[in-house]
Amino acid sequence: MGRKSSIARLPERVQTHITRRLRENRLTLDQLIADLIEAFPDEAKSGGLPSRSAVHRHSQAVAEIVAHERDMAIAANALVAELGEEFDAKSGALLAQAVTTLASRTAMRRIQDGDEMEIGDVLDLARAAKAAQEARSLNLRERQAVAKAAREKLIEEQNKKLDTISNRGLSPETIAEIRRSILGIAA
Repeated sequence: MGRKSSIARLPERVQTHITRRLRENRLTLDQLIADLIEAFPDEAKSGGLPSRSAVHRHSQAVAEIVAHERDMAIAANALVAELGEEFDAKSGALLAQAVTTLASRTAMRRIQDGDEMEIGDVLDLARAAKAAQEARSLNLRERQAVAKAAREKLIEEQNKKLDTISNRGLSPETIAEIRRSILGIAA
């Protein structure tokens, strides 16, 4: 396995600063390097800041993540526009898919970059994948429960209507045949 990137080995406050500036997307690479030197003069003097190429590689990774987040936001906005503001089965399925995609991309990126994944990282990804799968399963169970309740309500309504019709002169055999063959209801 490859070693961690120089960005990943920086103190958390420096990493956060770099990532924030990259997400803001207002500075050129040279401006970002100058900003780092200005914000962290002690690290700059001791050679503790990343190289220009390391910042560039990190900026590409952040740009990819930001683009993916932007795509997910566009998809979510389109979904809300199509389906309304309520969080329903389709938007829940989209969220579960987004979590699964993000976990998969994170794992693949780490492997491709040669970063060593520690057991905690693997467990975090496994938990995210499990949560996404549980969300999908719950979503399916909820849809099945709603469908079952709707079917039971429909059968109840149809039975009431058939009872009304039977009071108008249809024979019990005819009503039983309608229930069984036409409506699929056991008599």
